[in-house]
Amino acid sequence: MKTTLSSTGFALFGAALIAISYGLARFAFGLFVPPIRDELELTPYVIGIIGALPLISFLLATLIAPFTADHLGARNAAVLSGAFGVGGLSLISQASDALTLGAGVFACGICTGLMMPALTAAMQALVRRSLHGRVSSVMNAGTSIGVVVAVPTVLFLAGAWRLAYLSFAILAGIGLIAAWFFLPSVSRIMPANAAAPPPVSELPWSRLVRLTLFAFVMGFVSAAYWIFAPDLVVTLGGLPSSATGWLWLAVGIAGLGGAVVADLADRNNPPITHALMLMMLAASLALLAASPGQTALAAFSALVFGLAYMSLTGLYLMTGIRLLPGRLSMGPVLPFMAVSVGQATGSPVVGMLVNSFGYASAFAMFSALGILVAILSPFYPGYIAQAEEEEAEEDSGLQAAYDHQLQDEEGEPLLPEADIIEEAEEAEAKAAEVAEAEQEAKAADSADDVKAAEAEEDVKGVEAGQEAKADEATDPPTPTHKSNA
Repeated sequence: MKTTLSSTGFALFGAALIAISYGLARFAFGLFVPPIRDELELTPYVIGIIGALPLISFLLATLIAPFTADHLGARNAAVLSGAFGVGGLSLISQASDALTLGAGVFACGICTGLMMPALTAAMQALVRRSLHGRVSSVMNAGTSIGVVVAVPTVLFLAGAWRLAYLSFAILAGIGLIAAWFFLPSVSRIMPANAAAPPPVSELPWSRLVRLTLFAFVMGFVSAAYWIFAPDLVVTLGGLPSSATGWLWLAVGIAGLGGAVVADLADRNNPPITHALMLMMLAASLALLAASPGQTALAAFSALVFGLAYMSLTGLYLMTGIRLLPGRLSMGPVLPFMAVSVGQATGSPVVGMLVNSFGYASAFAMFSALGILVAILSPFYPGYIAQAEEEEAEEDSGLQAAYDHQLQDEEGEPLLPEADIIEEAEEAEAKAAEVAEAEQEAKAADSADDVKAAEAEEDVKGVEAGQEAKADEATDPPTPTHKSNA
C-alpha cells in the first residue's frame, strides 16, 4: 500500500531526493578533488576530463528522461535514478584509478539527469498547479542542501573521501527505497484535455537560441569553480583540505537565497538581473584566485558564487518554461541541458589552462569571459509580451510560468483534473457544512417553538388563575345564620 504525500510533504521529499542526486552525486565531487588527486596521483587535466563525465552523462540522461518518465512512470524513473546513484557513489568510494573513478562519476550524472523529470511527473499528479511554483522552488533548493550536507564529511573526516562517498551511497539507497513507497506510479504528465502545444515553426526560436547561449556560457564559466575551487585554495593558497568544506558550506547557504532572487528577477527586469548575477559569478572567480590563502575572503567568494549560480539557474528555469508552453518535459530541462554542456566543455578546458598557465591565470581568464558575456545581457530574453503590454505582478514569477504552461482549447489556463476533483470535494464539504448548519437551525427553531408553546400554556394558566381569583372577588358573600339555643 503506497502512502500519499501532501503538497508540503512532497516538496520536502523532492528536495531530499534532489539533495542526494544533485548535491551529493554531482556537485560534491569538487569538494573531494584534493584528497582524490593526491591518493590516485591524477593531474589537473585528468581531473578536468573526469569532472566533465558526469555532465556529459547528465546531458545524455536528460535527453531520454522525458521518455523514461512517460513510459516507466514517476516512481520507477526515480527508483532507476536512485539505482544509478547508489552504483556510482559506491564505485567512487572504491575507485583505485582514473577509469574506475570516471565510471562512478558518469553513473552519478545519469542519476542526476533522471531525477528531476521523475519528480516533475509526480508533481503533476500529486500537487495542485496553483502550488507548482512554490513546490518547485523548495525542490530546487535541494541542490544547496545537498552541498551543505557534504560539508561535515570534509570538516570531520579530512582525507577520508572513501568513507564519505560510502555514506553518500547509503543515503542514496535510503532515497531509492523511499521513492518506491512515496512516489505515484503515474506515466502521463500531459493532461488529456490540454490543447496541443504550438507547432515547432511557431516557437520563439530567436529567444530560445539566446537563452541557450547564455546558459551555456554560464555553465562554461562556473565549471572552474565547481571542479577546481577547492583544489585552488589547497594548492595555491596552502590551506588544509579540511578548510575546503567551508567553501561548500558558504556556496550551499548562499544558494538557498537563489530561488528568491530569481523570482524577483522575473518580476522586475530579467536582463538587468542576469547581468548583475553573471558579473557576481565572474567576480567570485577573480576574488578566489586573488586571495586563495585567506579563508575569510575565500569563503566570501563562495557566498557570492553560490547566490549568483543558483539565481541564474532559477532564472533560466523560468525563462525556459515561459518560452516552451505546453511542453512540460522540455521547458524546464532545456536551460539545464545548456548549462551542463557548458560545464562539460569548460571542465577540461580549465584543466588544460591550469596545466599550462597555473590556477590564478586560468581563473582570471574564465572570470574575464564571464564579465564580457554579462555586458551582453541586454540581449537576454525578457518577457514574451509586447513592450506596450505591461504584465501584472501576478503574471510573473515561477508560479505564473507554471500557470500558463498548459492551456485549453480556448487558450485559457487549463484546470487539471486533480484540481477539479479537489475543488469538487471542497464544494461538497462546504455544502455538507451548510446543510448541517440548516439542520441545527431547524432543530433550534423547533426547540424555540416548543419553549414558546410551553410559555404560552404557562401564560394561559396564570391568566386563568387570575380570572378565577377575580371572579371570587366580585361574587357576594353567602350569609351565615346563627341558631338560637
